Amino acid sequence: MRILLDTNGYTDFCRNDARTVRTVRGAEAVFLPFVTVAELRAGFRCGTVATRNEAVLAGFMSVPRVRVLFADEPTTRVYAELFAQLRHQGTPVPTNDLWIAALAVQHNLTVCSRDAHFDHFPQIPRC
Repeated sequence: MRILLDTNGYTDFCRNDARTVRTVRGAEAVFLPFVTVAELRAGFRCGTVATRNEAVLAGFMSVPRVRVLFADEPTTRVYAELFAQLRHQGTPVPTNDLWIAALAVQHNLTVCSRDAHFDHFPQIPRC
């Protein structure tokens, strides 16, 4: 399985949540959206152990099967489609989650997150 970690998915992994650790360790590939990395770093900057958290993140990102995933022009098209879908459904989600969803759809990834916003995307498999 190829997975995409939302911010709380990464946090669950770091906190040794058994289910998340099993999923991440068993994944063929692990993707961190640029949004997840930005949210994590923003949280680190507001915390008391920023240097340690940054080192842990750097170590995680250095694993060969872990990749940071960036938006590109095709991502913007998927984003627009999902935005329209949500508007039609009457179920808006935060912008960062919409970017994460667009990357997941674009790259056919399974989203690992506790965030209920992803429930509004039936086309996205979840861990």
